[in-house]
Amino acid sequence: MSTAAGAWTIQGERVALPVRIRDAAVASAMFAVPAAPAQALIAYSGLDVAEPLPGKAVCSLAFVRYTDGDLGRYHEFAVAFLVRPPGAAAPRGTSGRLREMAEAGAFIHWLPVDQEFTLEAGRTIWGFPKELADIPMHLDGRVKRCAVRFDGRTAIELAIRPGAPIPTRNQAPNLDAYTCMDGLTHRISWMVAPSGVRVRPGGAKVVLGDHPVAAELRGLGLDRARALCTGTAAHMRMVFEAAEVARR
Repeated sequence: MSTAAGAWTIQGERVALPVRIRDAAVASAMFAVPAAPAQALIAYSGLDVAEPLPGKAVCSLAFVRYTDGDLGRYHEFAVAFLVRPPGAAAPRGTSGRLREMAEAGAFIHWLPVDQEFTLEAGRTIWGFPKELADIPMHLDGRVKRCAVRFDGRTAIELAIRPGAPIPTRNQAPNLDAYTCMDGLTHRISWMVAPSGVRVRPGGAKVVLGDHPVAAELRGLGLDRARALCTGTAAHMRMVFEAAEVARR
């Protein structure tokens, strides 16, 4: 690995910033979870979970099939939490909570992938918590399914039932993704532009195995929780900017 202004060399290949994903398919589910254990889980980041309702945080589970992008073709699974921007005070009242949700970013707690190149690039360039796993994925049927396995042992399985189609704009506003590695928390500006989007309340089934992250999710009640909502996007373009230090 080596770096140059605006570019990195990963496994002998040049990766220029921003990194562009030209096509991916996504399925995700959002859950309301107890805020206190969620906060304890991400305390290492120095960030605070957003609370759309007092005592409740939001955990997102998602799987992505990348088919055309600067980091190649691969599968990915994500566990993320909505968080306040660094240094933001706890909101007051309904209007404050609505503003907090509008400004919230996504802290990426766990991000297994199934290819070595994107693993090294993600960890090196942005500090994404990627680890190598077997991630069988089925996105072409009516029910979208994914599993994460290590040496044949299942960590998590997620099934998503797509909902009704909704209109989308050509490009969504930039989102902030946060990562933490080696005690350093970074912010990454992340643009997403989805198409073929379907959304519904509920619609997710989670099965947890015996991986340490599965135990963490079980501690949040995700083995028995009903999803707030699920969403799928048949196609999604993304742009990842360079990482900026959010807090030390």
